Formats: sequence, C-alpha cells, structure tokens
Amino acid sequence: MKDILQQLEDRRAVARLGGGQRRIDSQHAKGKLTARERIELLLDEDSFEEFDMFKAHRCTDFGMEKQKPAGDGVVTGWGTINGRMVYVFSQDFTVFGGSLSETHAEKICKIMDMAVQNGAPVIGINDSGGARIQEGVASLAGYAEVFQRNIMASGVVPQISVIMGPCAGGAVYSPAMTDFIFMVKDSSYMFVTGPDVVKTVTNEVVTAEELGGASTHTKKSSVADGAFENDVEALAEVRRLVDFLPLNNKEKPPVRPFFDEPGRIDDSLDTLIPDNANTPYDMKELITKMADEGDFYEIQEDYAKNIITGFMRLEGQTVGVVANQPMVLAGCLDIDSSRKAARFVRFCDCFEIPILTLVDVPGFLPGTSQEYGGVIKHGAKLLFAYGEATVPKVTVITRKAYGGAYDVMASKHLRGDFNYAWPTAEIAVMGAKGATEIIHRADLGDAEKIAQHTQDYEDRFANPFVAAERGFIDEVIMPHSTRRRVSRAFASLRNKSVKNPWKKHDNIPL
Repeated sequence: MKDILQQLEDRRAVARLGGGQRRIDSQHAKGKLTARERIELLLDEDSFEEFDMFKAHRCTDFGMEKQKPAGDGVVTGWGTINGRMVYVFSQDFTVFGGSLSETHAEKICKIMDMAVQNGAPVIGINDSGGARIQEGVASLAGYAEVFQRNIMASGVVPQISVIMGPCAGGAVYSPAMTDFIFMVKDSSYMFVTGPDVVKTVTNEVVTAEELGGASTHTKKSSVADGAFENDVEALAEVRRLVDFLPLNNKEKPPVRPFFDEPGRIDDSLDTLIPDNANTPYDMKELITKMADEGDFYEIQEDYAKNIITGFMRLEGQTVGVVANQPMVLAGCLDIDSSRKAARFVRFCDCFEIPILTLVDVPGFLPGTSQEYGGVIKHGAKLLFAYGEATVPKVTVITRKAYGGAYDVMASKHLRGDFNYAWPTAEIAVMGAKGATEIIHRADLGDAEKIAQHTQDYEDRFANPFVAAERGFIDEVIMPHSTRRRVSRAFASLRNKSVKNPWKKHDNIPL
C-alpha cells in the first residue's frame, strides 16, 4: 500500500514540475510566474482543487508520442476568492509553450461546463504560443469548443481573462468574448497575426509590443480593460474585481461591511462646479466622495477618457458607475466613449448590478471622422444599452445635458428610476450661444441684441427647472447631499422588478 501511495506522490511531483526545472527557471528569468504560482496567488490559501492533473495528449505524429507531460500544458480546477467559489484555468508555458491541443482544450471545456452548471465565475490565465501545430485541425477544433462555451457562458457567469504572456491567432477570440481582459505590461501581447506575417503581407515593420502589447490594447484598441506592472499586481486586482461581482446571473453581488455613514454630507461638492460653464473639473472627485470609503474600481481607465466606467459600493452594495469626464473633450460623447460605456452598461444589466449615471455632457463630438466612423450607430449602442437595462438606474445631472446626449445618458425617458439634478444643471437642446444664433438669426449683425437674447435664453433654459416642471427631473438636490440621496434611491429600488417583452434576443446596433 505504501508503495502505491508513494507512486502517487511521485507522479504528482512530476506533474507539478510541468516542463521541468530548466523551463521554470527560464519563465522566472522573464519576470513571469509559473501557471501554478499564479493560481496560488489568485486563490485563497490552500483552496485550490485540481482536475485532470495526469491528463496527457494523444498525438502520435512528428514524434510527439515520445513526450507526454502530465497535465498537457494547462492547470485547471476550482478554488475560492475571499471565500467565494471560482473556476480557473492557467496555461503552462513550460509545456510545449502552453500550446493548445485537443486534450488541453478538453480540460478547459470541462471546468467551463462546471462553472455554468454550478453558477461560479471563470478566470482564464492565458500564456500560450497558440494552437499546437503537430495536432493540426484537432487543435483548431479545440479552440472552437472553447469559443462555444464562452458564448454560452456569456451573461450567465462572469468571465475574466488575464493575459500573462503571448496570446496570438485563434487564441485571442476566447478572451475577446469574456467580460474583462487584463494584461501585464511588457510581458503580454495579443494579436491575430504576428509581426512577421504583418511584414510579409503589408510590408509594415512593427514589434510585438507595438502591435499587441498592453499599452496598445488599453489605450488604442480597447481590447483590454486594464494593464498592470507584473503578474502579482494583476492577480491582486483580479481578486479585487471578483469581490464586486455576483457569482452568476441569478444571484445579487455580495454585500460587504462598510464603515462610512450613508447620510454623509460633503460640503466641498457645493463648490465642485466652476462659475464659468466652460471650465472643466474632475468628475472622479464626485465619484470618490460618494463611494463607501472613497473606493472606486475603474474599468478601461486609459481608453476614451471622456467617459468614466467602473464599480463602487454604496452601503456595502455594488453599483456600476458611468460618468462623463469634463476634463477630456469637455465630456462629449463620441464613438469610443459610446462603445466603452454601452458594453459596461450591458455587463451591469446582465448581472443585476444597479447603474449610477453622472451627467455633464455638451453633446456628441462633431466632425467628419466621427460621422465617417459611424457615430450614429455607435451612439445608438449606448442609447440601446440604457433603454433595455432593467436594473435600478439612478442619474444625477451635475452641469450640462444638451441635445440627444441628454436623452442617451440614462434620461427619464429611457426608464430612469430616479433622475436628479444639481441646481447648476443646464438641460436644453443646445448651449445658449448656438441656440440664440439659430432662433434670432435676423439679429446676428447686432452684438447688443444677440447678447440680450443669449442672456434671456440662459435665464430660461440654463437651469434644471424647465425639465423639473415636466417631471423629467424628479428632484433638484443639493450637491453636498448627493451620497445620501443616491444611497436612499438605490435602497428603495432593491426590489425593483421590470420585464422586457419576450424575444429570442435583441438586435443591438453593432
């Protein structure tokens, strides 16, 4: 009996070494952790339960039958993050460069099926050279099996991808269908075709980092939601994100203890809006002053900075935040910000996370590049996302809410539950100057008359009361009481129940 037990321990020790000590040392030399070290950091201590430790590939071509490492290049199983269950797979670059084979894919599919069945998030740690060429179409079939599960799990359980090395070719499409993608600076990259193929086909010379590094995908392409300095920081931030999310679409997000007074008054907010309507201010100041303990988890911080998206807590409950940022492009909506916010709103709606919208928007960004790029279709995505969302929606207009952008930003007409405005809010079709030049075109040559008309327009419309008279604004609130009013609003909406008409699915303007 002892011999058999020892044999098991020996086989486990070999499996845990993956591709062997030399390759582990090489991984460490690149500043990267091994697949198992990453899982240990991600999950609670001693909570990991592994599946398929001894699974090996079945390929017999190109001499592959001579090398059959246990585990076949991916570590899979489940564990807990702050006591809540998650499923995880971590690709092992020390085994065949983490390349995906038929059996490697089977291991990933198994835990994805279990995650959907048991209602727990899936976290994928990607570090792979791509499809295993020796297996040909079998490895491609493996990718497609994973893709299909990503699609079926979408909106059922949260899916998080962490890119911690190469992720190229077909491999990129699995993370692309997950809810959040995080990358590690200088050691991870994603692209459909690599620098060599790009040079051959288009004659462009580009490095892997320029083509698909963390900076590219967080600032230019919006493929990734965040980039971190190293493996340790990335995994710590994933743990923090999971704490904001529900385990599945039938559960509410976790309620955490909070040590902040729900009715806390912040007098500094009374002077947040500058006297000059064209002077910017930082909307993040309002967000952090409203949030429990000032804690705000921003998503896609480096992309489309004219809109802010992320998670905070009010009275210990998760709230998704969408806010215009007057510091960038005056807070205008454009193609990039509309897409960014629409995806975030849809995620919140999938997982019953209430949405707080903070509005200071002078309109949509004008210009040929926006129109040629399809700003109409992209702006409609955000409009559509807000309109279909059935979660509690609370909106606060701090300053400008002009034109169609007023409608789009979770207005009362898109089933906003509570629509508040500060006394500094200006809700109108457009700014006073532009409106005056259209209404009083005949007086354009007379500067004195135009100035008077502009003043008259401002007196009539540069305030929240016209909208309040019609019930489009539920209440004009004092800035210092914003946290209290918004907290009470969300508390009153905890049992909200709204159903959209039955449909197979909608046809969002993609």
